[in-house]
Amino acid sequence: MDNNPAAGSNCTTNGGNILRRVPDSGRSCRYQSESESDMHPSVKSLARLCSRDEEERAAALEELSQGVMMCLGIDQSCSTRLNRQTLLHLLRLSRSCPLQKVRGKATELLRTAQEHGVDVPRALASGPSAFINAKEMLKEGPDQDILIESFLSSGRVDHITMVMALHPAYLSCVLKTQHALLELDGPLPRHWRHYIAVMAAARHHCSYLVQQHSTGFLEAGGEESWLGDLKHAPTKLRSLQTLNKLLAHRPWLITQQHIQELVCPGADPRWSLAELIHAVVLMAHAHSLCSFVWGCGLNPEPDHIGGYTFQPPSPGHLPRSPHSPAHEDGRQELVDGTMEVEVLMKRMVELQQQQEEEECTQEEMVTRFERERSESIPTAVVRGAPPDLVLHLVEDPEFRYEDFAPRGEQAPPTMRAQDYSWEDHGYSLVNRLLPDMGQLLDEKFQVVSNLTYHRMAMHEGVDTHTLRKALWNYIHCLYGIRYDDYDYGSVNVLLERSLKVFVKTLACHPEQTTARIYRAFWRHFRHSEKVHANLIVMEARLQAALLYTLRAITHYMR
Repeated sequence: MDNNPAAGSNCTTNGGNILRRVPDSGRSCRYQSESESDMHPSVKSLARLCSRDEEERAAALEELSQGVMMCLGIDQSCSTRLNRQTLLHLLRLSRSCPLQKVRGKATELLRTAQEHGVDVPRALASGPSAFINAKEMLKEGPDQDILIESFLSSGRVDHITMVMALHPAYLSCVLKTQHALLELDGPLPRHWRHYIAVMAAARHHCSYLVQQHSTGFLEAGGEESWLGDLKHAPTKLRSLQTLNKLLAHRPWLITQQHIQELVCPGADPRWSLAELIHAVVLMAHAHSLCSFVWGCGLNPEPDHIGGYTFQPPSPGHLPRSPHSPAHEDGRQELVDGTMEVEVLMKRMVELQQQQEEEECTQEEMVTRFERERSESIPTAVVRGAPPDLVLHLVEDPEFRYEDFAPRGEQAPPTMRAQDYSWEDHGYSLVNRLLPDMGQLLDEKFQVVSNLTYHRMAMHEGVDTHTLRKALWNYIHCLYGIRYDDYDYGSVNVLLERSLKVFVKTLACHPEQTTARIYRAFWRHFRHSEKVHANLIVMEARLQAALLYTLRAITHYMR
């Protein structure tokens, strides 16, 4: 684009995002950013609005306002149009910024632009989740301070953060871990980190995360062609594809041979162990985050593809984004949710008494594990091909999760937690190869495992430890990991079938999660409690995938 000032008048918005008057071939004129790109706003362009100094933020807000008003009030002989990127930027701020002044000003500017004849975008969804009513979620009382901190740190409060804010102690750990993975010094360049996350999210058809990390990839200087097709990415990144699909769908198949092919001296191109562990944690983190996105029914961000429209609303009709979670027709069968809660609480008490009075033999414990592992739990019909957004980023799309122990087939060897555990083996290996990351992951595992509000549905003062442990161990059971000292009979007692369907779908093929599956379990529980269950699934799945990969790396290093 011509940078000569004579090319037209300039409007500065948001402390440096330039809207420039550009002559068209005719008499009208159009407005673009200095970058001809039609991508989402740069995080850097948000720097002043994200200042921790209130006066600095106020000045940036005033500058944003003046820039927009200038563009709306120029020579009427021109067909004026605010930059699409800026309009989407304003839409996002108006929907999710936790700073009331910024949110209010963005809303006001969009309204003013519309009054001046500008086609302004509107969000297709009423809130961050298709499963959870936005008002209900706000009523649950997300921690406003952590949302403000997230905005000041990263320039946006995305839907993941808004839903996770139902559990602020956990969210704090996630934000620290993600910042270290994506931003702090490490063996991998920043644009590679985001691209690896894109590759991982594509395995679960997660357009939400693909768009999020594609934006980060481009902002970090990545080549746009890489996002169009894997073949444009460097050979070294493409060499991760086998490990990526195994981590996402069948991590128990990962062996030291897979590690050797990437890191041994003859490998071409060769990964260092530090680079590889960084990539592995990034992939496993993205895979588990896909479970959260699908399991909470997250809607696209208002400035992402599928999250907005420039079309006016039709009377009585709200268009649904093809990137939103699936909704299903049919009314939910009415049930007495109160009775469901009472039965579960009674079972928890009886189970605890039974375990104090009886002691199972080791043989019986193994039998109960095998029974649980081979139980047939139906899941939803597999969705079709990946959406266009991720189609060219998935290699071998037919490769999916298969039950660890299909009936009538030879099962892979069970991983005994006593032989290779996070506490005794995985933690120290990650910390050695990627300093501080083991500590961050461990803190996250600890927080989600111990997270409790001592309540269950309408009951207060409840010890939910046995239920939380049953959830965690059931997920590890699905991944073929057995704890010798755990009685797997507890799983069937505490986890009713609809909950197992949700957990297995979420842990093993999250892209198949539907609103019906979400609504079918714990029907009388708070949404925050269902989100809590989702966090346990997410972290248990992450740890299981890491354990298999770290064990393979340990065997290679011997």
